[in-house]
Amino acid sequence: MKYYPLFLDLRGRPCLVIGGGAVAERKVAALLQAGGQVTVVSPTLTPQLHRWREAGAIVVHQRSYRPGDLQDFVLIFAATDDAELHRRIAHEAATRGALLNVVDQPALCSFIVPAVVSRGDLTIAVSTAGTSPALAGKIRRVLEQQFGPEYEWTLRLLARVREWMQTHGMPAAARRRLLTTLAESPLVEYVRERQVEEIDTLLQRTVAESCTLKGLGLSL
Repeated sequence: MKYYPLFLDLRGRPCLVIGGGAVAERKVAALLQAGGQVTVVSPTLTPQLHRWREAGAIVVHQRSYRPGDLQDFVLIFAATDDAELHRRIAHEAATRGALLNVVDQPALCSFIVPAVVSRGDLTIAVSTAGTSPALAGKIRRVLEQQFGPEYEWTLRLLARVREWMQTHGMPAAARRRLLTTLAESPLVEYVRERQVEEIDTLLQRTVAESCTLKGLGLSL
């Protein structure tokens, strides 16, 4: 089984989590971070899920799953400890053509969730097609060491440089060429070591004399 790698824009889209335990809480947290409109169906809730409900961050139906609950949701997670319930949910999801993830049961899933390394706008996803989540987790931990917080800041810097180029009327082809040059330069290492002068020199040499951290409104 080969899964199609995909990043979804969930902003404002209805997402459903069936379950109210720690695993469900983690799924809800990730969906909220992605801007999803989250509904939870569960007779019990963790304290954090209670707090999100009280804050209006999620909608909760504090009861067990019922047939028909999946209607109108674009993404669904089943995160309970009831294997038979998961099979019923999977059957309904298949009937409706809904995207469903059943925690720890890849055979019932229409999509699986990768191990993720996140550094601001940088997201690195690792999947073993559900065959070994433990190995995917190990690879994620290796990547976390290789891609530190300097990548988040570097991405912010490159985004500002692109905005600067657009504001100054630089042609698209030139923007692509210069941004590629910066991405392949020692910029990340300079950011990691907080070498402000080296960053400014690189920007001035690559982009323009007036392109500096201060001119971009950034500071390390």
